[in-house]
Amino acid sequence: MLPNKVSFIGSGNLAWHLAPALDNAGYAVAEVFSQKKANAKALVNRLYQAEVKADLDFSESNSDIFIIAVSDDAIEEVAREMVIPDAAIVVHTSGASSIGALEYTATDNIGVFYPLQTFSKNKNVEFAEIPICIESNNDYTEDTLMAMAKAISKNSVKINSKHRKALHLAAVFACNFTNHCLRMSEDILKKEKLSFDLLKPLIGETINKSLSIGPSNAQTGPAKRHDFETLDKHLDYIEDEELAELYRLISQHIVDTYPLD
Repeated sequence: MLPNKVSFIGSGNLAWHLAPALDNAGYAVAEVFSQKKANAKALVNRLYQAEVKADLDFSESNSDIFIIAVSDDAIEEVAREMVIPDAAIVVHTSGASSIGALEYTATDNIGVFYPLQTFSKNKNVEFAEIPICIESNNDYTEDTLMAMAKAISKNSVKINSKHRKALHLAAVFACNFTNHCLRMSEDILKKEKLSFDLLKPLIGETINKSLSIGPSNAQTGPAKRHDFETLDKHLDYIEDEELAELYRLISQHIVDTYPLD
């Protein structure tokens, strides 16, 4: 029987959703450690039988799998400092950090368990639809992580560190940058006391069309048409020089990507 007892190091947005998902799928979460004990306690309250762990000494733990769900710059330090049972599996959940971030962990079984999704504590997600990207350093760890991924998701894939980094970069463009552009749109409308709701049908159609026919085929707008008169009118309106420069760069990139026949 593959391991199914889990402990979490970290209680941020990802752990907030992943820990209950695993708990509900039969992977009993026993412990949660966090630098902020109040956050660990809040996460424990969402679980069946977990306890707050006061430190990184897990030598007496009954868990088989230790999930490091902390910021990328803290992974290596946590991996070095934690004390774990023999033959335990240790994974991190980062999209950008390589499996090598765990090379100094006190176990031969290391891996990556990366759910490709954006997480916020106040927004529920459906894990069954989230791709889970798996990397491991041996067959035992791979089998264990794939079984755990399949317990919560319909889409689990093996992927190496280089490809995962590319996937994470693509995700930043698709998710984080897109959301920031929406924030800038909202700011432009607020300045004129217009409602962001006016853009919601357009935003929905843009995303749906891009997913349906592909981003290249879905591209429209003045830069795609090489409508430089309209681009200049927009630049005349923008008072913030940083925003204007960003508008120029993105517009020029679209112009260069879609030359006129």
